[in-house]
Amino acid sequence: MDKRNFTIGVLLLIAALAVLIMAPRSAPPTPPANAQPAATPASATAGTAAPVPGQPATPGAPAAAVAPASELAAVTADTANVRVTLLANDYIEVRLTNFGGAVRDVAFKKHSAVLGRPEPYVFNLLHDEPMLALTEYPGLGRDKAYELVSSSPTEAVYRTVLDGRIEVTRYYRLTKEGEPGADPYRIRHETTFRNLTAATLPLGRAGLSVGTSALLNSHDQPHYLNIATFDGEDSHYIERGELEGGGIGSLVGAGRAPKVVLERPGTVVWAGAKNQFFTSIYTPDKPGSGVTVRRVALPAFADSQIANVGLSGTARFDLPALAANGTSSLSGLLYVGPQEYRRLSHFAQKEDRVLPYTQMFFNRIFLAGYVAPLLNTLLNTAHRWVGNWGVAIIVMTLILKLVSLPFTLAASRSAKRMAKLQPAMQTIREKYKDNPQKQQAATMELFKEHKVNPVGGCIPILITFPLFIGFFAMLQCTTELRFQSFLWAKDLAAPDTIAHVLGFPINIMPLLMGATMYYQMKLTPTPSVDNMQMKMMRFMPVIFTVFCYSFSCALSLYSTINGLFTIAQQMVINRSKDDEPVVSVTTTGGKTVKNVTPKKNQNS
Repeated sequence: MDKRNFTIGVLLLIAALAVLIMAPRSAPPTPPANAQPAATPASATAGTAAPVPGQPATPGAPAAAVAPASELAAVTADTANVRVTLLANDYIEVRLTNFGGAVRDVAFKKHSAVLGRPEPYVFNLLHDEPMLALTEYPGLGRDKAYELVSSSPTEAVYRTVLDGRIEVTRYYRLTKEGEPGADPYRIRHETTFRNLTAATLPLGRAGLSVGTSALLNSHDQPHYLNIATFDGEDSHYIERGELEGGGIGSLVGAGRAPKVVLERPGTVVWAGAKNQFFTSIYTPDKPGSGVTVRRVALPAFADSQIANVGLSGTARFDLPALAANGTSSLSGLLYVGPQEYRRLSHFAQKEDRVLPYTQMFFNRIFLAGYVAPLLNTLLNTAHRWVGNWGVAIIVMTLILKLVSLPFTLAASRSAKRMAKLQPAMQTIREKYKDNPQKQQAATMELFKEHKVNPVGGCIPILITFPLFIGFFAMLQCTTELRFQSFLWAKDLAAPDTIAHVLGFPINIMPLLMGATMYYQMKLTPTPSVDNMQMKMMRFMPVIFTVFCYSFSCALSLYSTINGLFTIAQQMVINRSKDDEPVVSVTTTGGKTVKNVTPKKNQNS
């Protein structure tokens, strides 16, 4: 059984290496950082990018399973009438479009789109709907040209009349410091419906677009795209894969069918669209009744022909009937900005839960929802001390190692004593190989006599593994590390690729991490003589190197510093004086006799 498990583990490792080697070959060997999509038609400059004709949803997926981005499709004839109004502060530039009377896109002044270039990153640049556009409401959506009533550098008002019966006013204002919920990345919004008739009019249901999440570049990972919601208790993430179909069952013809639209009813305290580093979050003053998510075909990237598919999200609201000459409002706060925990954690409705700290099941198992925010806070604190993000990671790692030092020292000493008991334990196994109960009793008696905790060596893993998972979860969306250089790495939030060989990226930091793990393992006493376990342990550095190879080099930097500290610690322990003698057990005439290697004579 042990040999079979070992063989399976080796095969899985080989498969992982094959995926790692083959995946980069579908992309150019030297991709530009954060490459922008291919140029769109001239008409798209006044609104969203037009769809690429015939572009497939994803490789192998039916094109019908993706809706095209089409804000201007319905207003092509009126392109000359598109008007863009700008609202701006020191952090963002909000571009409002009169078609839909909504937020076309938002440019971030403090975050560039491409490494080494000054152009700002624009959220919702490619989209299906303008943000906060009224959807599912004929005559008031993206194809309706609203009248701009008034505007200033920080606020704007749009107006239209539906069928001569309902006046709709749409108000936008950048929040000011001191007001409730204020943040430089937040916009106050209010849509007011006024009944112009003497009869009661039902309004029904309306949707507000929360934006379109799109890939940052041709090498971005699709699992970073999702529509996130919060129901007051738990956060939920709708990923692109949920609409793509397939799954394990597809191997036998029973997989999920692709979907254009996915509806999720339920309380919506807030909803947002997000990619790896940036997000939009709409927090209504009154909760919504559900969300709708669509897959959207976007223009292909200039450096790749791989299909570019995004997600568009809409929050739904049940509107009350309008009394004669009465009014009703739909209002809230729209955040469009970086996924910064230190910023989002101050919002009143737990908007920081948009961060994917608990998105994966293993994140929840290892308490990443608690560990990742703590590590984020510690990382930002260290950065304020040293002023460099790479050095901040090193400082943070050393702080964590010092805090856990008493536990790891005790565990290392326990492992060292445990290694000295191995000859005696092996003898007990051979003597009682046909009687597991006596074997266990004799082993426990041996541990008790020599004051050895058999699980003492597990403590470092129990401490460091949740820290590793928490750090991994934090790095999924830490905007602060994006485009920050350290040593040879140009971007701590990306692999530190220095060259390509036959299309394979050469990343230095994960290799250093694997080397430190291997040397650390060589220094650490092995509390087991099981051959299969020892073989599996030898593969651990390789497995972790493969796992971290294509991820952020910040993760490898953390693990490398952690390993170097542990190596130094283990060298001190191994050289320290140990009064515990080596113990062996022999059997003579059915009796157990202990052989204890005597201590050296101190006077000799």
